[in-house]
Amino acid sequence: MRLNTLSPAEGSKKAGKRLGRGIGSGLGKTGGRGHKGQNSRSGGGVRRGFEGGQMPLYRRLPKFGFTSRKAMITAEVRLSDLAHVEGDVIDLNTLKAANIIGIQIEFAKVILSGDSCRLPQTRPVRAHITSGRSIIDTPSRRPSRIPRAAISPSNVAVSNIVTSEVKVVR
Repeated sequence: MRLNTLSPAEGSKKAGKRLGRGIGSGLGKTGGRGHKGQNSRSGGGVRRGFEGGQMPLYRRLPKFGFTSRKAMITAEVRLSDLAHVEGDVIDLNTLKAANIIGIQIEFAKVILSGDSCRLPQTRPVRAHITSGRSIIDTPSRRPSRIPRAAISPSNVAVSNIVTSEVKVVR
């Protein structure tokens, strides 16, 4: 087998219509467009969703949904990721320095990930994590109940302090 002997499978490449190539082709003169009318002209036809002047379906149906701007600046932090952060205090700055969250993140939520993700017993860590939307969603600004239960036996003090960062006005 050589590159010059390769060819597509039989029947996989269908030849396109050759329009305007004489009356014997069956697609000569008008080229399958018929006589006159909007659709016979170049660039003719109506836009997508146009229903001839009737109120189109996309305008008859109600609008719904909302994208929260806070969701764009909120991150979920796995409990197993906290074990890889250097230092005694884990806050947004240390998470950003460890490349666990992006630099634009202003809120983080600790979530439980994995079966046995425990922080090391030897490191007392104060987690200054503010909550956002997460898999385990709680309205308060603290880690979720399940990660809190996993953190507590690990000699870790979890505080509910919101980090005092300068908010960027958008």
